[in-house]
Amino acid sequence: MSRVQLALNVDDIEEGVKFYTQLFGVGPAKRRPGYANFAIAEPPLKLVLLENPGKGGSLNHLGIEHADMDGVSAAADRLEAAGLPLDHEGDVVCCYARQSKHWVTGPGGEKWENYVVLADAGAELEGRTTAELRDADEAIVTETASPAGGCCGTERADSSEAEPAAGGVCCA
Repeated sequence: MSRVQLALNVDDIEEGVKFYTQLFGVGPAKRRPGYANFAIAEPPLKLVLLENPGKGGSLNHLGIEHADMDGVSAAADRLEAAGLPLDHEGDVVCCYARQSKHWVTGPGGEKWENYVVLADAGAELEGRTTAELRDADEAIVTETASPAGGCCGTERADSSEAEPAAGGVCCA
């Protein structure tokens, strides 16, 4: 089964989680510092919240989560046959998950990803907050950060440079 993904920027992850838990009647399926995702059965939706202060209430990106690699490949074949250019990413770590995906850009500049989650990442950070990590003086930069500084276009709380994830670029 595939489902649409909606990734939203939020100013405050705790406030966002509270609101969307109340709105959809389910809690997050995954919590990481500055990140939460909800696997909502009705309506079928993968809702991703990305803490991105100053950009709250704006769209980060859109996507279609596929159950397996066959769905991602079929979507790529269909889009390429229609003449749309794709940005392929193989085995990458992004948004606290190992994924295989491709990106296509809509006519308004909106980024869409077709992806499959291959494995979880950053499980040791489950339920931790960015503030807790900062207060504990732990490095926030992990293999889940993109070369641009955060997951899917968010800004890292740490200003040092991150190394690209092995195998590709995250959330271009």
